Amino acid sequence: MLANPSTGTLHGSISRPGSYPFRVSSSRFDFPTCSRCFGPRKSRSRSLSLLVPRKAAESFSRVRASIEDHQFPESVAVDGAQFFPQYVSVKIPYGDREILVETGHMGRQASGAVMVTDGETVVYTSVCLNDVPSEPSDFFPLSVHYQERFSAAGRTSGGFFKREGRAKDHEVLTCRLIDRPLRPTMPKGFYHETQILSWVLSYDSLHPPDVLAVTAAGIAVSLSEVPNTKPIAGVRVGLVDNKFIVNPTNKEMEKSVLDLVLAGTDSAILMIEGYCDFLPEEKLFEAVKIGQEAVQLICKEMGALAAKCGKPKMLDAVKLPPPELYKHVEEIAGDELAKVLQISNKIPRRKAISDLEKRVIGILTEEGYVTTALDSGAAESTLDLLEEEDEDEDEEVIVDGEVDEGDVHIKPSPKELPQQLFLEGDVKLVFKEVTSKFLRKRIVQGGKRSDGRTSNGIRPIDARCGLLPRAHGSALFTRGETQALAVTTLGDKQMAQRVDNLVDIEEFKRFYLQYSFPPSSVGEAGRTGAPNRREIGHGMLAERALEPILPSEDIFPYTVRVESTITESNGSSSMASVCGGCLALQDAGVPVKCSIAGIAMGMVLDTKEFGGNGTPLILSDITGAEDASGDMDFKVAGSEDGITAFQMDIKVGGIPLPVMRDALLQAREGRKRILAEMLKCSPPPSSKLSKYAPLIHIMKVDKDKVNIIIGPGGKKVKSIIEESGVDAIDTQDNGIVKITGKDLSSIEKSISIISRLTMVPTIGDIFRNCEIKSIAPYGVFVEIAPGREGLCHISELTSTYLPKAEDAFKVGDKVDVKLIEVNDKGQLRLSHKALLPDQASSSDATKTVNLGKKVTKKSAGSSAKDGATVGKEKSKKSSSGGGSSSLIEKSSLVNGEATIG
Repeated sequence: MLANPSTGTLHGSISRPGSYPFRVSSSRFDFPTCSRCFGPRKSRSRSLSLLVPRKAAESFSRVRASIEDHQFPESVAVDGAQFFPQYVSVKIPYGDREILVETGHMGRQASGAVMVTDGETVVYTSVCLNDVPSEPSDFFPLSVHYQERFSAAGRTSGGFFKREGRAKDHEVLTCRLIDRPLRPTMPKGFYHETQILSWVLSYDSLHPPDVLAVTAAGIAVSLSEVPNTKPIAGVRVGLVDNKFIVNPTNKEMEKSVLDLVLAGTDSAILMIEGYCDFLPEEKLFEAVKIGQEAVQLICKEMGALAAKCGKPKMLDAVKLPPPELYKHVEEIAGDELAKVLQISNKIPRRKAISDLEKRVIGILTEEGYVTTALDSGAAESTLDLLEEEDEDEDEEVIVDGEVDEGDVHIKPSPKELPQQLFLEGDVKLVFKEVTSKFLRKRIVQGGKRSDGRTSNGIRPIDARCGLLPRAHGSALFTRGETQALAVTTLGDKQMAQRVDNLVDIEEFKRFYLQYSFPPSSVGEAGRTGAPNRREIGHGMLAERALEPILPSEDIFPYTVRVESTITESNGSSSMASVCGGCLALQDAGVPVKCSIAGIAMGMVLDTKEFGGNGTPLILSDITGAEDASGDMDFKVAGSEDGITAFQMDIKVGGIPLPVMRDALLQAREGRKRILAEMLKCSPPPSSKLSKYAPLIHIMKVDKDKVNIIIGPGGKKVKSIIEESGVDAIDTQDNGIVKITGKDLSSIEKSISIISRLTMVPTIGDIFRNCEIKSIAPYGVFVEIAPGREGLCHISELTSTYLPKAEDAFKVGDKVDVKLIEVNDKGQLRLSHKALLPDQASSSDATKTVNLGKKVTKKSAGSSAKDGATVGKEKSKKSSSGGGSSSLIEKSSLVNGEATIG
């Protein structure tokens, strides 16, 4: 589109996908030839007359009017070239290093696009939004998609289709890290659907991309037309050798006892999430303070960049409900709403609020509804329905205070009714805000919450263990109307969860927790199937909270899986999973280091607005309604002495650090009370392995003997499993062997086989009742242990001359042999003659020396031939029996003697 500054006439072409291009010239449109749609074309240009369909003409008129009203700068087009943003690159402080931010050269058609580089890790992020707003709602239409491309690390997906598919768990968690701090900065009344796409294009395995993506998204949004209030940035804080590190590398994080991710603006904190090893509250608070200082520096540079090349914000797209609507909603439903919020039970309270909302919507949106509704009695009290017993709970509804349910009803006067109607979406938004206002007012002024608790009160707790007889460990944890069923399953390495990441290293998790939130937990019918983002996030939070209490693999070699199924929910379900998961671990016999519990904290930030003294009011163990209506959701898990996991989301523009510190201290007191209630668990955890749990035995062999146990193609280890009846045998390069079985007898049998297979015999050891496996012209091969054979030379078979070995021996015969030599190749030379009576009683030193010389001479003269033959014979044995040809092993023999068979 070109603008002529002298005449003000617009010339150009406008086209959209699926539409026909046209040209604007003064008040005329120039259409392409399309007789099928517009009829025969008789002239070069066609005016907006009856020749054009009326709807199309009206649409084109609106487009022309909007174009004529818009003031195009001279830089919009130069000589017909389309305008694109100017390339800009800046360096922003990022801990002890800088990151490179580039914009204007990639994704130029997006509302905002940046490429951020940290070392050789590159993240590209774009922001786009729809031109047409969605219907008004209380939920901002924001979607975030983060993906780690395998090509970023020079790899290809291992799947059949060789391309990235559905998001992995850690990608979903990163999406949540991006979404949670951005959402509070979006203004109310902005309903244009916004999408953030973030890709990792390069990864150097040193600089993590997840927190970098949070900062990249904050920059992209600040450059776009989205009217967010302030730019946000994210940092990670680690603690290595009692020293805090901002944005540590992956190598530094391996030594860190703290993993804190913090996001916020230049003035407040919006989101924190992290995991630590029983860190005290004061230490965590210090880490948050350091992280906020780093965020402030980044946000300052982001603001300068947005002022330089950011697009104008769509402030005119913010559509707030009419101010008078708040007054109407309060006048119509205020009295009844105040009484409804006193109902302590969640389901009847929710139903009463829902019915009240529907009727308020009907009054304020449907013309003529009011008079007919009042005349017909349709405005009957919502709570009249609650006089009967609740069929599901089989108990009467409990109402706090002195509330006469028959007095709760709407009594709108015709004079008080509004004379204008409102949009349904606006009415819903205002009704929710008014409900939140009344709930806050009740807490601040009355000092009591809906269920009668004070601000630091904890709901009633009940805990039971051993509910499921066949499960390895189980626990049911109930806190108020929130309930979690936790089940622990023990297994070997085959049960470990594989983790896919950009680094070309297979990673397996020996402990993982899976969280499930079925719709039945809130009394609804809904979707079931694959876990959604919320379930993945809550499961990871509970998993990381429990991980520090697990014993090391050397002490407890099991792979541990915990399932947490939420059977009831009214807030803090993830923290109920922590409490129930801890009890289920103890019930399964896992020797945990200590017990931990979790609690969710809430807050009313501006209490002065609701009749308070202005000091923020912190709430312990919040319910679902308090979470939705409050300003903060702060989950903290840990023991009495320290924190293991934490997660905070802010619903407002941020909270100051002192308020967060107070919340941490109040959460510690709440955890102590919950831990005390968990000790009253009845029945208590069994604290011993279930009889249905598998048995795992760990044994140590020489690391050079691992291949002997495995055998060619794994044949030997498979034969051991089949012969002994164990479930699995896992070998490690360091010589650790883990044997898993259902009963002790099968494990003992496999231990015996492996011990004999990997033993290291010494010269002078005697092996009795050994089987002759094969015969050669120069001697016989005797199996002294499963898969271990040695050569008994023909000269060592008898004390007299023997022309052929087969003259006196045959395959399958049992003989006693003595080890007389182990050569450099690990091959064994045995003697049967040394155990014969006449040889055993002889003590002539000269004869012994001569015998030794004879053996040495024979060995030296035929070592090459014998070695080749032994290898050949063992190759035959391996191909037929699946044994191993390696002869380097280690074992301990009792009294220097082993009995086979």
